[in-house]
Amino acid sequence: MDLRLLGATDYTAAVQAMQAFTQQRDPGTRDELWICEHSPHYTQGLAGKSTHLLAPGDIPVVATNRGGQVTYHGPGQVVAYPLLDLQRLGYFVKEYVYRLEEAAIQTLAHFGVTGHRVAGAPGIYVRLDDPFSHAMLAQRPQQRAPGSPAPEPDFTGLGKIAALGIKVSRHCTYHGLALNVAMDLEPYARINPCGYAGLATVDLSTIGVQTNWSEVAHVLGRQLQRRLAP
Repeated sequence: MDLRLLGATDYTAAVQAMQAFTQQRDPGTRDELWICEHSPHYTQGLAGKSTHLLAPGDIPVVATNRGGQVTYHGPGQVVAYPLLDLQRLGYFVKEYVYRLEEAAIQTLAHFGVTGHRVAGAPGIYVRLDDPFSHAMLAQRPQQRAPGSPAPEPDFTGLGKIAALGIKVSRHCTYHGLALNVAMDLEPYARINPCGYAGLATVDLSTIGVQTNWSEVAHVLGRQLQRRLAP
């Protein structure tokens, strides 16, 4: 997988480039990983409801073809776009999502932070009272009895630090993962993040980790290259 650290990139231009890459690739095209930082804007996924945009104000809202609801992108956030051929790699979308999340978890671990999955809610979360605790969450995904309903996500005591939104076209992926490093978090208060009212959103700086965009981009890039391999 070729890693491209693009830095500050216009969101619309990035999406158009990802779509063009995906449409033009053939079975021999090498996979790529693009890592970007975007100017402030909200993105509304295919399942998005306008009611989750509470007061966007002067921040642009961009409709996009990824999965999921509304989220925010802005300076101080590492956004990773894996452009992969899943058929060639040999795994399916559910495992792809798991591997994306695992890369985020291992990136957080590099900085001493424990990232958690929450049953029924994609993305990665941290304990607000102790982001460095290794104790398992009661809300963690667990095996369900066949036919049992999907769990209702419980975000008690948690803050979201990484969000996922993917698109798969002809078994090829684009869009991806956003990890919050050192952002202005106020815009998250103007939406229901990922469609959940009252969901707290955090970044590494607010939980006491002093780092920068470039360092996190390099760590996350290495983790994604490792975790997304065949």
